[in-house]
Amino acid sequence: MKAVAFTHARPITANDALQDIELPMPVPRHHDLLVEIKAVSANPVDTKIRKGAEPLGEPCVLGFDAAGIVRGIGPEVQNFSVGDEVFYAGVPDRPGTNAEFHLVDDRIVGHKPKTLSFAEAAALPLTALTAWEMLFERFRIPRDQPHGGTLLVVGGAGGVGSMAIQLACQLTDMTVIATASRPETAEWCRALGAHHVVNHQYDLGAQILQAGLKPPGHIFCVRHVRDHFHKLVDLLAPEGAIGIIESNAGELNVTPLIRKSATLHTEYVFTRGVMHTPNVGVQHRTLEAIAHLIDHGTLKSTMTENYGPINATNLIRAHAALEAGGTKGKIVLEGF
Repeated sequence: MKAVAFTHARPITANDALQDIELPMPVPRHHDLLVEIKAVSANPVDTKIRKGAEPLGEPCVLGFDAAGIVRGIGPEVQNFSVGDEVFYAGVPDRPGTNAEFHLVDDRIVGHKPKTLSFAEAAALPLTALTAWEMLFERFRIPRDQPHGGTLLVVGGAGGVGSMAIQLACQLTDMTVIATASRPETAEWCRALGAHHVVNHQYDLGAQILQAGLKPPGHIFCVRHVRDHFHKLVDLLAPEGAIGIIESNAGELNVTPLIRKSATLHTEYVFTRGVMHTPNVGVQHRTLEAIAHLIDHGTLKSTMTENYGPINATNLIRAHAALEAGGTKGKIVLEGF
C-alpha cells in the first residue's frame, strides 16, 4: 500500500523531509478497525514530531486525523461493521493515517457525519476532541444548564480554537472572546460565532476593558502559552481556570494562580488512546455526539483548504504552511 513517511528529522525545505513509500497491508487484531483512508488533515503535532524525532530503521508514517471506510475488523470490535464510514484521530504510538490503509482502536472512532464529505470530516476529529475535552471535561462547563460567564480563546482561528468557539457558542450561554491578529482571521472567528475578537499582539486586558467586558472566568490558551501565560494569569477572574494543550510549554510559574484560587488544566487528546484508560470509549461517544451536531447543523467543518491527493509533495506543502503560521481552520488532503 502507498504511504508517506520520514526517516530522519529534516527541515521541511529538504527534498527528503517526507517521502512516498510502499508498505505491507496491515492486519486488524483485537479492537482494531482496518480503515481505507479517504482523507486526512494536517496538524501542528505532525510537524513537531517530524522535526523532533530521529527514527531508526523503519520509516515513520505521520498523520492523526482521518476519514475513511472500514474494510476489516478485529475480533473484539463493537459498534462498527465492514463498510461503515468513520472519522477519528489516531495515536502517536502507532503508524499514522498518511497511508492507504490504517489500523485504529474502534473505541476512539466515530461514525462519519452523513452530511459531510470525507475531506470535510477529516478536518474535525483531533481538534473537536481537544476542544470538547477541555471545555466540558477539564473545565466542566455545563452544557445543559445556564452558566453565564466569559470564555477567552487565545488563538481562535486555528483548528482547536475554531472548534472551541463553535462548541462554546452553540452549546453554552457563555460570552466568547477570541483572539486573532489579522483581519481575515478575526472575521473567521466572528463567522464561527465569537461575540468579541481582540488582538493578542496587543494588551488583551485593555481591549477587554475597553469593550466593557468582565475578566474571563475561563481562558483556553491554544498556542504560544509561554508568551501569554503571565498576562493571562493577571487577566483571569478570581477562582477562574486556565487551560493549555501545548506539550512544550516549558516551566510555567503557577504561583500567581494561588492568590486567585485559580486552577490550571491540561489536555492531551492522545492520553486515553495511548494509555488505554478505563474510559477510553468516551472518545467514541464524543465523536458520535459531534457527528450528530454536525448533521443537525449545530456545528460545521473547519476545512479551509484542500491540498489535493495524499502524497509527499502535498504534505510537505501542508507542513510548510503550518510551520509558517497564519493558517486558519484546517488543511485537508484527499485520496491517493
